[in-house]
Amino acid sequence: MSRAYPEKKKGRTGKAFCALLLATSVLALLRPTALHAQETELRGEVSESAILSDQQRRARQLSKANTQVKPAPADTAPTENTPTAYVPASDGALPDDTDPSQAGANSIFDPPQATDDSFADQPPTVQPRRPSTAKQRAVDADKTKDKTKAADKKKPGLATDPTTTGTTPTDTTDDTEQDTANRRALTVDSVDRQKLDPGAERTDAIEGQKKKPEDDPYAATGIKVGSFLLRPTLEQGVTVTSNADSSSGGKSAVLSETALRFSAASDWRENSAVIDGYGNFRNTISGQKINEGRGRIEGTLNVDLDNELRAIAKLGYEIAPESASSPDAIAGVTSQPIRQTIDGSLAVKKDVGKLRFALTGAVDHDIYGDAKLTDGTVLSQKDRDSTLYTATLRTGYEISPAITPFAEVEVGRRAYDLRVDSSGFERSSTRLGARAGVEVDMGEKLAGEFSAGWLREAIDDNRLEANSGASVNADLKWSPERGTIIGLTAQTMIEGTTTANESGDLLYSGRLTGERQIRADLTGNAALGVDWRDYTGSDGHDLTLSAEAGLTWWLNRYVGLTSRARTEKLTSNLPGRNYTANSVYLGLKLQR
Repeated sequence: MSRAYPEKKKGRTGKAFCALLLATSVLALLRPTALHAQETELRGEVSESAILSDQQRRARQLSKANTQVKPAPADTAPTENTPTAYVPASDGALPDDTDPSQAGANSIFDPPQATDDSFADQPPTVQPRRPSTAKQRAVDADKTKDKTKAADKKKPGLATDPTTTGTTPTDTTDDTEQDTANRRALTVDSVDRQKLDPGAERTDAIEGQKKKPEDDPYAATGIKVGSFLLRPTLEQGVTVTSNADSSSGGKSAVLSETALRFSAASDWRENSAVIDGYGNFRNTISGQKINEGRGRIEGTLNVDLDNELRAIAKLGYEIAPESASSPDAIAGVTSQPIRQTIDGSLAVKKDVGKLRFALTGAVDHDIYGDAKLTDGTVLSQKDRDSTLYTATLRTGYEISPAITPFAEVEVGRRAYDLRVDSSGFERSSTRLGARAGVEVDMGEKLAGEFSAGWLREAIDDNRLEANSGASVNADLKWSPERGTIIGLTAQTMIEGTTTANESGDLLYSGRLTGERQIRADLTGNAALGVDWRDYTGSDGHDLTLSAEAGLTWWLNRYVGLTSRARTEKLTSNLPGRNYTANSVYLGLKLQR
């Protein structure tokens, strides 16, 4: 009985100990204690903005706690037991808004503050965290934004740091070094601190810029007339010549010479029209009596049609006296008869791939006036009036945009107004021709065409031999350099006649011209000419050589002084045709 009692007491004691341990565990679970992972901040990756805001919040808590502690009187000397404030030696250990003198106010060695709840554990003292160097630099960069903007404008080139993956400036201030040391410290306004693109820089006003000099400051400006730009030119001067009418019996004279030229071009969008004209009047001041005038006007219309067709229409009118050196010139007259020519043509062109086709129809009508003899009688020239109708078909192939060879065939009919002339001959004739040549288009460098072939006109009267022979035609312009233009023209014509038992002749004319802009206000020009006339049915021929040179000095855009010298010589194996003429001209030139 006595042994059973101690064992029963020992069992009750164990049960009480288990109950106490259980109660203690329940209280420990119910106690609101911060997790160790949160206290030591081992929660994985946290954004830098969250860390920065948490540091600022903790700094405010420290500042608030410091204000609740009453500072010791200034006259009280510290004792051995009085704790002193701890001031860190390195920068950045405390937030910027924390006073270093209060750094030890909330030290971990301070006794816990009393609370109403005696059972509640004191919360752990929040210790100030040292902010990261990158975030501290980011905050400093935001505070010194204006300074870094000014520093960026003077920032030198970047040098690669072998210890890092980024780049660091070679020579910068402390602020700019903090701004560029960490790429993640860039702010939203960092773009504003970049250097301005040189192409986006502001330039001076248009009024302040230098005006580009004109290529030709003395070129005519022209007059606007409706949709056309008119450029007129007027020359007035005096010519001194050794042969006034360029004939074998010509004499010297001083002549007043007036020349009017004009050109009008349209400014239409698609089609174009050009009108050219000139007039020349010569009157004697002293010497051989000369009173004559000549002129021509010609218009060209270029129209684009449907189906890749292009039409070119021309119409011209010319009036001039018969030349005293012409084979048909009449001797013993006070003035040579006036010849009027009305000509027109219509060409239709079409391109098919590299093939070029053109069909041209032309009409030339010559009208001769009466000749006035020295004895007062009038000699009619009605039997010389004629009309020439021609049709030309051209086919070409474009080897390249610059070169297009071609071949053409021409057929025509020359019809005289009088079927039988005053000598009893039927002068009407049938015309045939064939040519081959090449078109050249190299822009302003070289442009034009050249062709050669054969031309023949068979007269209806069997007593007269046909006019036939080789034909050469050319119209080229070459510019070896800017300001220099060299031109070459060549033409083959069949000249009819009403002289008894004569068929006429073939006239070959060639002219080489050159124009050079020596200075902006000084222009020079020169020309060489050659004419060869071959008479049909005989061995007669004429050779005419000519040369000319001139200068124009512009006083301003509208007025200039011009001069030229010319020589011309005709040599013939027929009697009474040789002559030489030399002349000098000096005048004033006006243009608009």
